[in-house]
Amino acid sequence: MKLKTMATAAAIALTAYAGAAFGDDDHKPKHGGIVVEGKALDMEIVAKPDLIQVYPSDHSKPVKVEGAKGKLTLLNGTEKTEVDLVPAGDKLEAKGSFKIAKGTKGIASVTLAGKQATVARFEIK
Repeated sequence: MKLKTMATAAAIALTAYAGAAFGDDDHKPKHGGIVVEGKALDMEIVAKPDLIQVYPSDHSKPVKVEGAKGKLTLLNGTEKTEVDLVPAGDKLEAKGSFKIAKGTKGIASVTLAGKQATVARFEIK
């Protein structure tokens, strides 16, 4: 009986460790934005009325955006705004005037080294 209890305790400890090591922090925003999972990459999207930033990452590790391209589509009801994202340090960004409000939906598409890396859908809450 004592062995079964020890095995259960070990299993619980390993599960907790695996959660901490593999993923609990993967989807927490590091820049105050919204983290969205894509097929190939994750993206943190920071949307402000004058600036939109997209931080691509692979398992919470930043991805180099040198030579990358991106496009962002914002949807507010029937209003649609499309902007190009350009590399700026460790992120892609677009400067301008954007309608950002609760309920704004968006689609971010990022291409790295000529290959479609990921497409992510998000909503401002």
